[in-house]
Amino acid sequence: MVTRARLKSILTGLALYTIAAAIVGYFGMNAYTGKYGLNARQELDQEIIALTSELARLKRERAEGEQRVSLLRADKIDPDMLDERARFQLQYANPHDLVRLINQN
Repeated sequence: MVTRARLKSILTGLALYTIAAAIVGYFGMNAYTGKYGLNARQELDQEIIALTSELARLKRERAEGEQRVSLLRADKIDPDMLDERARFQLQYANPHDLVRLINQN
């Protein structure tokens, strides 16, 4: 009987340590691979870098567009810009322009 009680106490202690190790392992894995873990943080940092560069590109495009629009304002219209837009929209060419035709083969 003494050996069974001693075996039971050893197994109980071993089971408690095993359960504690499993819980620590579970939370450790979630700290590394979970939704808010280290891997997720690295992916978020990479996404922040990509979106920051895209934002800078879009800001440059917007500034270029605003500059082109400012040239078409009625109070200070640029004749070259007006000529370019009219030719593009009407699909006309000046008789002095050099036109190059490309075959669609």
